Amino acid sequence: FLLFNLSFIDLCYSCVFTPKMLNDLVSKSENIISFVGCMTQLFFFCFFVNSECYVLVAMAYDRYVAICKPLLYTVTMAPQVCALLMFSSYAVGFAGAMAHTGSMLRLSFCDSNVIDHYLCEVLPLLQLSCSSTQSNRLVFLLLS
Repeated sequence: FLLFNLSFIDLCYSCVFTPKMLNDLVSKSENIISFVGCMTQLFFFCFFVNSECYVLVAMAYDRYVAICKPLLYTVTMAPQVCALLMFSSYAVGFAGAMAHTGSMLRLSFCDSNVIDHYLCEVLPLLQLSCSSTQSNRLVFLLLS
């Protein structure tokens, strides 16, 4: 169950930036992404990365219980507990993605609008902003 969720998140994570990256590699036109497209990509990127981290934490807890408390494993890691751990991983990933995307949406971008990356990430977007990014950096630090 845990490996299925990890594999699902990895598949979805790859699907966030791979289509745009392949389009940019194949097309001979300018590599452009709209602001809405960039924020959408940022949201799903943050969602799947945050969720993957917490799924890995749940998997580490699963191994800890299996090794350190083997007689209580079936009770401690019941299917309901595993489902709750996965739901919590997705919920925390969603909250983190909302925090990052929401803090990015309040920034204004006035100078260059070119990102030298194949996906919209938090730190390159902060470099493009002409408004104060102090609160965004604080959000980034707290969520990291």
